[in-house]
Amino acid sequence: MMFWYGSGWGWWQGVLGLLLMLAFWGLVGWGIYALVRTTRGPGLPGGRRDALSILDERLARGEIDQEQYRATRELIRTGGGTGPTAPTGGAW
Repeated sequence: MMFWYGSGWGWWQGVLGLLLMLAFWGLVGWGIYALVRTTRGPGLPGGRRDALSILDERLARGEIDQEQYRATRELIRTGGGTGPTAPTGGAW
């Protein structure tokens, strides 16, 4: 049944509906992205862990002793070393 003040939806109502739909789905997508980003574990972006946290875990598991831990931690903090070298002691 048509009412006396128009014969259907105006063009602006269709555009408004489209914009509201895009905003809704944009918010849903952003919410999912934010949820996934916050549930990722600690560390660097992309799920990578930094060197100090890996070193802490190796000490906690008993793979290295405190002397190796201190020496390696100092190397990491100072940026020492000349490049990639073979690991000494401990299981990698």
